[in-house]
Amino acid sequence: MRGPGEKVRFALDQNYPATVIAAFGAMIPGVELAAVTSIDPHLAEMDDWELLLSLGQRRPAWDGLITNDDAMLALPREMTVLAQTRLTLIVAKGEGDSPVRSIGLLLAHLHHICHHTVRDRAQVWRLSVAQKNYDEPRMYLERIAEKAGMTFDELWRTYKLTSKELHSPRT
Repeated sequence: MRGPGEKVRFALDQNYPATVIAAFGAMIPGVELAAVTSIDPHLAEMDDWELLLSLGQRRPAWDGLITNDDAMLALPREMTVLAQTRLTLIVAKGEGDSPVRSIGLLLAHLHHICHHTVRDRAQVWRLSVAQKNYDEPRMYLERIAEKAGMTFDELWRTYKLTSKELHSPRT
C-alpha cells in the first residue's frame, strides 16, 4: 500500500531521453519518473527479466517500468517475473523510433494509469497510436441534420452561404 503523499514511481528504459523525462516528471504531481541509468547504471546492462526483478526488490519500492519494447510481452521469463514482482509494465507500442511520440502517448495516459496502479497487482498497459484518415464534414452535417429532424439537403440550404457572403471580406 502507498503511504499518504507517496508518489507512484516508474523507471524508464534507455529508449526515453533522460532530459525530457526529467522535465516532464517534474511537472506531473504524484509521479516520479527516472531513467534506469539514473537509478543504477548497471540496470541498463541487465536482461529485461533481471531489470524487473531488481526494480521489484529495491527500496524504496518502484511501481513499474515504462518501455517501448513490446517484444517483452511475448517472453515467458519476463512475463513470469512481472507477475511475481507485481509490477506495472507500460509499453508504448510501436513508438520506439520516435521518442517524442512515445512521450506524448505516455503523458496522455499516465495520470489514468497511476490512478489504477497498486502494488499488490501486476498490470500491463499497452499504449498505441493509431493513424487514421480525415473525416469529411458531410458526416458531421448528416448527424446534425438527423438530430434536428432534417435532411442533409434541408440543412445545407438553410445554412449555406451565398457566393457573395463566401467571397466578401468581413470587417
